This record gives sequence, structure tokens and C-alpha cells, in this order.
Amino acid sequence: MGRNFLPKRAIGIFGSGVVLVSFILSCMVFGDVLAARNAGQESAFAYNLFDWIRVGSLDISFSFLVDPLSALMLLIITGIGFLIHLYSIGYMSHDAGFGKFFAYLNLFIFFMLLLVLGSNYLIMFIGWEGVGLCSYLLIGFWYKNSSYASAAKKAFVMNRIGDLGFLIAVFAIIATFGSLEFDAIFQQASSFPIGDSTLLLITLLLFVAATGKSAQIPLFTWLPDAMAGPTPVSALIHAATMVTAGIYMIVRSNILFTLSPVTMQIIAAIGVCTALVAAFIAITQNDIKKVLAYSTVSQLGYMFLGLGVGAFTDAFFHVLTHAFFKALLFLGAGSVIHAMSDEQDMRQMGGLKKNLPITYFTMLIGTIAIAGIPPLSGFFSKDEILAHAFVSNPLLWGLGFLGALFTAFYMFRLLYLTFFGEFRGTEHQKGHLHESPVTMLLPLVVLAILAGGGGMLNIPEALGGGNWLANFLSPIFAYSNSRVEAVHIDHNTEYILMGASALAALVMAIIAYSTYVKKKRIPGADGQEQGFLYKLSYNKLYVDELYDILFVRPLNALSKFLYRIVDKAGIDGFVNGVGSFFMSSGRGIRQLQTGHVGFYIFMMVIGVIAILLYGFLNV
Repeated sequence: MGRNFLPKRAIGIFGSGVVLVSFILSCMVFGDVLAARNAGQESAFAYNLFDWIRVGSLDISFSFLVDPLSALMLLIITGIGFLIHLYSIGYMSHDAGFGKFFAYLNLFIFFMLLLVLGSNYLIMFIGWEGVGLCSYLLIGFWYKNSSYASAAKKAFVMNRIGDLGFLIAVFAIIATFGSLEFDAIFQQASSFPIGDSTLLLITLLLFVAATGKSAQIPLFTWLPDAMAGPTPVSALIHAATMVTAGIYMIVRSNILFTLSPVTMQIIAAIGVCTALVAAFIAITQNDIKKVLAYSTVSQLGYMFLGLGVGAFTDAFFHVLTHAFFKALLFLGAGSVIHAMSDEQDMRQMGGLKKNLPITYFTMLIGTIAIAGIPPLSGFFSKDEILAHAFVSNPLLWGLGFLGALFTAFYMFRLLYLTFFGEFRGTEHQKGHLHESPVTMLLPLVVLAILAGGGGMLNIPEALGGGNWLANFLSPIFAYSNSRVEAVHIDHNTEYILMGASALAALVMAIIAYSTYVKKKRIPGADGQEQGFLYKLSYNKLYVDELYDILFVRPLNALSKFLYRIVDKAGIDGFVNGVGSFFMSSGRGIRQLQTGHVGFYIFMMVIGVIAILLYGFLNV
């Protein structure tokens, strides 16, 4: 209720402060886990708050689990979350719903923490549903705009499809293992044979859930539309929280998926296709946030590719680095939009590096990182995934490599169209150009440092590193490692793959520079880009139109039929008919109640005669 009377400054400090306190506590928790790992002791700590559900042999407790995986997720959620909260103080300072916005952000962080801290699938599911609810509230924050409200409903409905898979999987897990606790399930599962049909069903259902939450084909179209929300929401959903929930869930359940090779193959295929399709669409988008949205879908595809080929640590490493550079890019885009008086079309920008030097420099770091150019963070995480894909199936590597080319091109295209050349906006916008306030710039600088150096956490052995992250997370994969042989990559092969990827990214950056800086080509300004492939990419492969034909229109037609025939004519007709019958009957019978004594005597005589006749006829 305080949002109705507290000043914005107090709301911003309190809303950001509670997340900062959470980050400090998360650092302390991480320190305890790290100390236990370094000492060779047990690094998983369970905290049982209370016994929750007891039905027969099923005992579900409301308990938390702190281990290396959840400890790292705590740092990502609260650390990136605090920077986004701090950024929001400046970005949302003129919005009338300032207090409500911070309340929603805090609730989002709460449910995400619940998701990653739960020691069983039911607690995870509560957090899973909670972030879905908060995403609906935040995407449709400016609900008076009907298109924004529709985008929020779209996200909510498409996530419900995946959530149904999660719910059915929970019941299947109970029926199979008699428990929802991670440790009990994974211990039992480790004795199952590889390819077990029950585990195949469970993992496919869990993957359906991850497909919805982490925006994979075919449930990816909600994520670009989520750009309807304020830019800090985009950064929070796309970088550190909601979309990573699917990857976290699969990494947590790694033994179940390891024992289901068919599911792993499906995950790898869906992941690489999503990475390629989303990158192809991003090449022609002109809305700066839409480009980053499809970039997120593409990067999530790489994470699923890593999961599918068994590179769980590398997939999670990409979650970590992606949180840094994608939060940086979204907040940088927000800084640009703030300076451009809410303009998001890159065709109306240009030459902004003169007026926004800090924003430009930080976004340059984020662009280099996501493009996979060494030595920034994205190079280490993405190339490790591609290396494992190459060992698993060279075709997967080839498709992933093509997606990486697209990534480098569309990200440098974004950078050049926004910050290079001449300013193409209005005179009003030109007069309004200015660097963002310190509350917005400080998170950009911090994230730029993390995006630049985050790759140091897991430098591969081929480059002289010690794979710190892999060693730290190794207890999480204890059951999987005992059932599946580790994949070893020849260093020379890894050098060649890394070199090819880095060189290709540089070449695409040069091609983008030549196209949009030297030749000064502006998308849509001439007919040179209006070929078939361009239109296919620009119109997002017509996926939304296809879904409209296959699902939306038939469901609308079915709804109208059920309303007019079943509901209105059938159910309403029956109910109203019964009511009309008794009302008509009442009106007819009421005529017998005339109030005249003579009429009543006459009716009594008729009754007596009728009784006598009945008795006479039945003698």
C-alpha cells in the first residue's frame, strides 16, 4: 500500500534495497558453498521449513536446497536483478505507476528465487507459475494500450501450454518414484536403464514445459511480443530470470535426460533450429528491442543445443554469460530509447555515439561479447557448445555455426545503424539527445565489465584454463557422470573450431560495416533488400499468421459455435424453456384462484361428482 503515498525516491530505494540485501545474502551463501567445495566437503545444504503435504506414502515438504547450481543462480538473479532495479529508478522516474512497477519487479524476483531454491518439483512449479504471472503483469504494465495487453495475454496463454506439460510430468514423477524430492528421484533414476520408456515420457513432458518458458520452437512467438513491456522488464525477463528457468530445470534434472537419449536428440534438434530461425529473423528487424528479443530466442537455442549434446556445464555457462551481455544490451537499448524520446526504430537513429558515448562504449562491449569475438565472455561459452556439437554431430555444428554468422551480422548491424553515420531522427529528438542519468549508466558499466571478463570463469583446458565452473558444478552431475562417458575434444580440433568461429564473426562485422556505414544503406529506404528471403525474414517467417490460420481462427469459430448453438440455443434454451413452462403453467393455474365463493362451491361439487364416477367405474 505504500506505493500510494510514499515518494518515488523512497520507493526506488526500498525496492532496490531489498534486492541488494538479497544479493549480499546470496554472496554469503555462495561463499559457504565454495568453502565446502574447496574443503572437499558436502556442498549441498537442505533446509526443511515445514512438512506440507502428506497423502499415503507421499510426503512433500516445503524445503529449500542450496548447492553449487542454486548458489550460482542466486547470484545471477539477485545481482542482475539489483542492477535492473537500480536502472529502473531513472528509466521509470516519470511514470505514474512507479510504485506498482517496483512491486511487480520485487514479486518477480521472489518467485524466481523460489523456483531455483526449491528442493522438489512442486516448489519449483510454484515459482514456475509465479514468474509466469509476473511476466503477464509486467509485459502488460501499460495495459491501456490494447496491443500491449494482447502481448501480455499471448505470453500468458503460450506459457500455459508448456506449464500443462510440467504439471502432467509432476504426476508422472509421483507415480514413478513416489516422491517429488530431487535427491530421492535422482537416486532412484540412476538405476533405470538407458532409454527407459517412463523416463522418456517424463523428460518429454518436462521439455514441453521448458519449450514454453524458454521460448523454443514452436512456442517462441510470445517472447518478441514481450517487448511491449518497459525496457527494464525486457532485460529482466530475457537475461537473468524467466527464460532461463527451462535451462535450469533441465540442468537440475540432468540424470533423467541423460538416460533418455531420444529426448536429448530432440532437444538438440529443436535448439539448433530455434537458434538458426530466430537469428535469420533478427537480420531484418528494425525495432532495436525486437532485434534483441530474437537474439535472446537464438541464444536460448544455443543453450538447448548444449543441453541436447550433453554439454550441461557449457549450456549453464552460456546462461551466465548471456545474463551479463544481454542485460547490458537491453539496458543500453533502453538508454538509447530514453534519449530518443521513446523512439525504437533504428532507421530514425544514427550518429548517437557523439551524444551517448558511455552507452555506445558499453553496448560495443556487449555486441562483441554476443558475437563470440575473443576474449570477451560470449566467445568462451558459445564456442564450447559448438565444439561439443561438432563431436556429437557435425551437422549440428554447421547449423550452429551459420546461426553464429547471423548473430555477428545482425548485432553489428544494430550497433552501426544506431551509433554511426548521420542522425536521421526529428529536430525535436535531436534537441533532446543526452546521456542517461547515473542510475542508468552505473548498471551499464558494471554489466560491461562482467560481459567482458565473465568468460574467465570457465576457460577451457585448450586455452590453458582449469574449467573452474565445470569443477565447481561437478557434484550436480554425479549421477550422470556415473552412467555416461565424458566427451573429450582434441585440442587441435578445438583450436580450429574456435579460430573459424572468431574469424567468421569478424568477417560478418566487416560486412555489416561496409553495408551500413560505408555504403550508408538504410533498411527499407530502397528496393535492394526486398527479395524473397528478406521478406521472409522481415515478416518473421509468417509464423504468427500460420498460427492464426491453424489455431486462432478455428478456435474462435469453435467458440462462436459453442456460444450460439450449445450455450445460447442449447443450455440457455433448456434453462429458459423450463422457466417459461412453469411461469406459463403458473399463469394458467392462477386463473382458478378467482376469489368468488360460488365458484369454489361449484368446483367442490364437480370434484365430488368426479370422485363418485371414479368409484362407480372401478366397481
